[in-house]
Amino acid sequence: MSTVKHAARVAKDSTAFRRTARAGFVVLGVIHIIIGAIAITIAAGGSGDADQDGAMEQVRNNPIGGLLLLAIAVGLLALAVWQVASGFLAADPAETKKWGKRLKLFGISGTYLVIAGLALIYAVGGRAESSDASQTLSQVVLSAPGGVALLVVIGLSVIGVGIGFIIGGIMRSFRKLIDVPTGAARAGVMALGVVGYIGKGIAVGVTGVLFVVAAVTQDPERAAGLDAALHSLLTLPFGRLILGAVGVGFALYGVFCIARARLARMS
Repeated sequence: MSTVKHAARVAKDSTAFRRTARAGFVVLGVIHIIIGAIAITIAAGGSGDADQDGAMEQVRNNPIGGLLLLAIAVGLLALAVWQVASGFLAADPAETKKWGKRLKLFGISGTYLVIAGLALIYAVGGRAESSDASQTLSQVVLSAPGGVALLVVIGLSVIGVGIGFIIGGIMRSFRKLIDVPTGAARAGVMALGVVGYIGKGIAVGVTGVLFVVAAVTQDPERAAGLDAALHSLLTLPFGRLILGAVGVGFALYGVFCIARARLARMS
């Protein structure tokens, strides 16, 4: 473990690596802004895939889309490694809390790695549907002994993550992650964090609900990922208004991520 911790410390002490990891927040923000914009378009009566692969497709349509996708992959890879390094260096008097923090950071890094992989696939001209991945996961889980209960647990866990984002926005707990600026910029950053976290939390929470529905109905196709979750909001009363608001929140979370690239505590 000491060797791993030494490697983690070396990585975190590298100025070049730190800057690359900060760039990861920028590309993460851009992806959220694109997804939010697609959600707003859908709310207005348009079409599109409001998820990570939909965002990658939009980037690839740019004249230098391939290079941009490679930059996205590099930035997110660096950010994932940074989270892993932070996990190994996590310190807390209580061993349970320390490992809880580590698992959270490792989970976040896994998410970044998946999106980085998507970026690489699209950079070389391939395609990948995140909805297919969610449905395949549900199908595999449901086919296992106790699969229904396990898929419910997965869904509830995702819902818990969404609730965590919403509470984080309301309680402004994101302040622990950044050096909050002073003056007029403070109000702007705080507003971005509150609205952005709530918007992302709703989207993530609804995604978890679809996993639970897939478990209860034993229909893996019901767990179709973020795009299906956002589209499902259209079935609610004032659905287009709700989806538009969530899309705005998602995009503002992206702007917050870009601001975090400069403000993040990465010592």
